[in-house]
Amino acid sequence: MTYLEIGSPAFRRANWALFAGGFATFAVLYCVQPLLPIFSQHFHISPVVASLSLSVSTLVLAVAMLVVASLSEAWGRWPVMWVSLLSASLLCALSALSPNYLSLLGLRMLEGAALAGLPATAMGYLGEEVQPRALGMAMGLYISGNTVGGLGGRLVSGFVADAASWRWALAATGALGLLCTLLFAWWLPPSKNFSAKPLNWAALFHSLLGHLRNPRLWLLYVIAALLMSGFVTLYNYATFAFSEPPYGLSPSWVSLIFLLYLLGTFSSVWIGRLADRRGRPQMLLLSGLLALLGVVLTQPISLVAKIAGIGVFTFGFFGAHATASGWVGRLAKDNKAQASSLYLLFYYTGSSVGGSLGGLVWSASGWHGIVLFVAGLVVVALVATGLLWMRPDKTQRPNSMGGQ
Repeated sequence: MTYLEIGSPAFRRANWALFAGGFATFAVLYCVQPLLPIFSQHFHISPVVASLSLSVSTLVLAVAMLVVASLSEAWGRWPVMWVSLLSASLLCALSALSPNYLSLLGLRMLEGAALAGLPATAMGYLGEEVQPRALGMAMGLYISGNTVGGLGGRLVSGFVADAASWRWALAATGALGLLCTLLFAWWLPPSKNFSAKPLNWAALFHSLLGHLRNPRLWLLYVIAALLMSGFVTLYNYATFAFSEPPYGLSPSWVSLIFLLYLLGTFSSVWIGRLADRRGRPQMLLLSGLLALLGVVLTQPISLVAKIAGIGVFTFGFFGAHATASGWVGRLAKDNKAQASSLYLLFYYTGSSVGGSLGGLVWSASGWHGIVLFVAGLVVVALVATGLLWMRPDKTQRPNSMGGQ
């Protein structure tokens, strides 16, 4: 096989292309998050219902990825990712014209389906094209693009909504997504190690069951769901907490909280590299402990303490995500895009379920309830990490387990 080597022009282009693609995907997906309090006021709906504008997208995205990952095995990685980014960006711009909240939800559902192409395929592309010793670094760079995209989408929508309206915020995010889509198509090197397979749904279903029967993959999927559930809950209801007394911040000021995503950009690359050298179990456990510490730090009423705590949580969360997602690519022996899509199915299902359940917790118990809820999710994820560490990978030599 001919791999993309570290330092080569093709390696750099691939990283920049997937950075741009991840930026577009997550800008479009998460641009509504700082707008949740605005939706609640504009459409006269509860926080739980307002959070559906994000939850329905992530839920449809999670399910659609299973189908799209299978299609990419037959159609190729590049066409699937390109069409995904283009259609999702156009739908985001179109959602600015929504006459009511129900139509906005409908368009957000279509966006979720359209967005499935890149996350379902990108990790498979990296697993096939990048030399194994650089996979953690490449995955970290890709996830950093996701992080910066989520940050950029939230900042653009928050500031534009404050200056104009939520409609202009969605239109601006769609335009930003289109620009990134063009850069992605220009930079991404063609696949060299991909071999198209005819669509055989029975074989793909059998492969799907095979991934789910792998206990190490299963534990990684559960960890992804738990941590993402806590992550989305923390940020969703931080926007409500900071919009209300004693803080009373405007949408543009609330959107600045997402600058903490820059910590995730750093930690995903840094911890991804450490995982390649020091071992994935160690880095996954350390990242989870940092996330738990961050949740605890948000408990005081002090605005500074809450921001610091969310920052520590963000650092730990993205380190864990980079480690776990890269680990999936190593453990899956075939149909890597499908294995990665299963990881993301659990990941985004956690986002959808956690975001909605968190709304019930927020309505019942406020921020104190959110802290307990998220901390509980992280503790269970840490237990799963311990079980993962103790379970050997029988397909590898015993002395290589730590580098999986």
